[in-house]
Amino acid sequence: MRTEVIAGDITEVGVDGIIISLCENTERGEAPSSAVVAVDSALGGAIGQLLDSHGITGKANEVIVLHSLGRLPAKLVAVCGLGKQRDVTLDRVRDATAEGCRALRKLGCQAIGTTLIGAGSVGFDPAASARAITEGAVLGLYTFTRYKAPEGSEVERLCIVSRDQSSVDQLSRAADVGVVLAEATNVARDMVNEPANYMTPSRMAETAMELGSKYGLGVTVLDRDDMVSMGMGALLGVAQGSAEPPKFIRIDYDGDDSTDARTALIGKAITFDSGGISIKPSEGLAEMKDDMAGGATVIAAMVAIARLKPQVNVTALIPAAENLPGGHAFRPGDILKSLSGKTIEIMSTDAEGRLLLADAVTYAITEGMSPLIDVATLTGACRVALGTVYSGVFSNDEAVVTRFMHAAVRTGERMWRMPLADEYRELNKSLIADVKNTGNRFGGAITAALFVSEFAGDTPWIHVDIAGTSNSTKDSGVTVKGATGVPVRTLFEFVNSE
Repeated sequence: MRTEVIAGDITEVGVDGIIISLCENTERGEAPSSAVVAVDSALGGAIGQLLDSHGITGKANEVIVLHSLGRLPAKLVAVCGLGKQRDVTLDRVRDATAEGCRALRKLGCQAIGTTLIGAGSVGFDPAASARAITEGAVLGLYTFTRYKAPEGSEVERLCIVSRDQSSVDQLSRAADVGVVLAEATNVARDMVNEPANYMTPSRMAETAMELGSKYGLGVTVLDRDDMVSMGMGALLGVAQGSAEPPKFIRIDYDGDDSTDARTALIGKAITFDSGGISIKPSEGLAEMKDDMAGGATVIAAMVAIARLKPQVNVTALIPAAENLPGGHAFRPGDILKSLSGKTIEIMSTDAEGRLLLADAVTYAITEGMSPLIDVATLTGACRVALGTVYSGVFSNDEAVVTRFMHAAVRTGERMWRMPLADEYRELNKSLIADVKNTGNRFGGAITAALFVSEFAGDTPWIHVDIAGTSNSTKDSGVTVKGATGVPVRTLFEFVNSE
C-alpha cells in the first residue's frame, strides 16, 4: 500500500472512501472537529442527525459507514469512534484507523483518505497523529494469503489530508516511520503465520540471511557442529529429538562507531513444540507452530532498526529448533550441561524454551552484550495470569525496565511488570544438578523467568513473556486474527531511546 500526506480539504479528495473521527458524547457539548463539521455539512446534516438519534455514539472501535450519494468525491464515509475525549490516546488513533480502513476495504475501497485523527478533536501533535495513522492502517489491513486466494480487493493507497501545506514534509517523515514499524511488524506476522513444515529452523535462518542482505545487516548462522564445539548443551538437548537441524542465528546492526556497547535482542524460536516426551494434548497442538514468535519478533525488529538507522549497536540472537518426541529425544530426568557450564535437570521436556534462552543469554554475556532483552512464548502460566492483552515483563534492573515500559506505552503494546521474587527461586532447585527446568504448577511464569535469570546473572536483563499476546483469535483495532507481531515496535522504541 502506498501512503502519502497531502495538503487539502478532506471533502475534496478524490478517493473511494474517507475516514473521519468522533469522540463519544460529542452531542452533549464536546465540539466535533472541523473536518466532521465540514463532512456533515456536505452530507446535509446526516452525521448530526445520527448523533441526535444515537445512531452514532463515538465509542471506541465503533465504525459507521455512510454513503455520500454523490455529495462528495468519495463514495463512502467511515465515521470512527475514539471514545470519551479525556480517554483518547494515540493507541485509539491507531485502532480507529485500522477499524475504518477494514470497514472501507470490505466495501471495495482501494483508495482511502483520512484526516489527521486526534490532531483536531483531541489536540495531539500532528506528526504523532500521522505516524499513528500509518501504523494503524498498515497493521489493521494486514492479511496472510500465501496459501489461499485474497478475499476481495486490497487497499492500494492511503492519503492523509492536512490543511497546512507547510507541515506536509514533517508529517510525511513521521508517516514514513509509522509505515516502517508496521511493515516490520508484519514481517514477524508473516513468519509466525507460516506452517511449521515451511518455517523450520533452516528456513528461519534463510529468512534472516535474505533480510540481512536486503537491509545491510550482518548475519551469521551456527550449525549443529558449531554448537557442539561451543558447548551449547541446553539448546542441543532440545533439538536432538527432531530430524530438523537446529540453527543459532546472529544478526548484527552497527549504528554507532564511537562505542562498543551492544544491546542484545534474544528470541526463542521453537518452530514446532510438541512438548517432546512430555507431549502436549492434541487440542490446540496446531497452534504450536507459533512457538517461534519471539525469534520472529527480534528478526523483524532488526529490520525496523536497519531501515530507520538509530545510532546504536544491536545484535539479535535466535536459537532455533524443533521439540519433537523422536527416538533420540531428551527425557524427563536427563541432565544437560549448558553453555554457561551450569547443569540442568530436566523435569519436563515441555519446558524447553527456557533451555534455548539459557544458552543464548550466556552467549550474549560472553560476547559482552548489555542490556539483554529476551522475547519468548514461554509459559501458559503467563497467559493464565494476564490473558491475551498484556505481555508479562520481568527484569533484574530497574533503570532498564523503566525505559522499556515507557517504550511500550509509546507504541501502545501493552505490558505488565511481573515480580521476579527470590522467594520463588527455591522452586527451581535440584538435588542432582545446579538447577531444574521447572518449579511446580504455581507461579509458573515467575519460576520460568527466574530460571532464565540464573544465566543472566548481574547483567541488565529483561524477559518478555508473549505466550498470551503472540496470537489473536479476532480482529480488534490494529490486532488481526493470527500472529500479532508483538513487541516489534516496542523493541525498536527501546533501542532508539538510548
